[in-house]
Amino acid sequence: MLNPASPLPLYRQLAEILTERIRRGDYPPGERLPAETRLARDFRIGRPTVRQALDNLVRGGLVERRRGSGTFVRAPRAEVDLFSLAGTLSAFQERGLVLATRLLRAARLVRVPPGGANPLAGTRAYQLERLSLVDGQPVLLEALWLHAEVFRGLEREDLAGRSLSAVVAERYGLRPCGGRQTFRIGTLGGARGAALGVTPATPILVVERRLDFPGADGAIYAELFCRTDRFVYAQTLGGAAHG
Repeated sequence: MLNPASPLPLYRQLAEILTERIRRGDYPPGERLPAETRLARDFRIGRPTVRQALDNLVRGGLVERRRGSGTFVRAPRAEVDLFSLAGTLSAFQERGLVLATRLLRAARLVRVPPGGANPLAGTRAYQLERLSLVDGQPVLLEALWLHAEVFRGLEREDLAGRSLSAVVAERYGLRPCGGRQTFRIGTLGGARGAALGVTPATPILVVERRLDFPGADGAIYAELFCRTDRFVYAQTLGGAAHG
């Protein structure tokens, strides 16, 4: 049941419960969710709160509303997004590659130093780092910063092995509406270079990425360090990035 004493709003609590039921298969693709009145009665909340929760699921692409019929679970979509090179997990999986992710630094609140390209510079943000491997070999290291207010509570999420884009869509009901990224050839030393398995003289592809969300421009900033000795990275014009 919902916990009124929790700092998490009731509509988000309900959205998480429904999301978990969809993941478990309690509500399979194509099935109609219980009516708003039924959910309001079962969870002892008002219909506006129920509608907010369902709005979250609609924005996250888990369900769709059909006029005059109700809210239905959508079939899973194989899609490529902007969070890493085509949404790291999905991009590699679509090519039949098994990608493992390892958290090098769990999400924590930091004060981002002023200056530089990071749109969150001078503010508090969540910072995390993760390493992606194929067949046990490191191929991609990501350093990410996320807006502290937009993604409040992120430190409580288990991000190991999960798609960050899926977490943002399902947990916060957000999808990027725009952004900007730059590409350059660089090098990587220190602990990051050691984790990626490169020397300070090894050329790598460096991607700086800013993601905008409705009402929150630049809410995510990422630096991606990509080894190019095993994979060729390309971008489809007019679409999302591919890895």
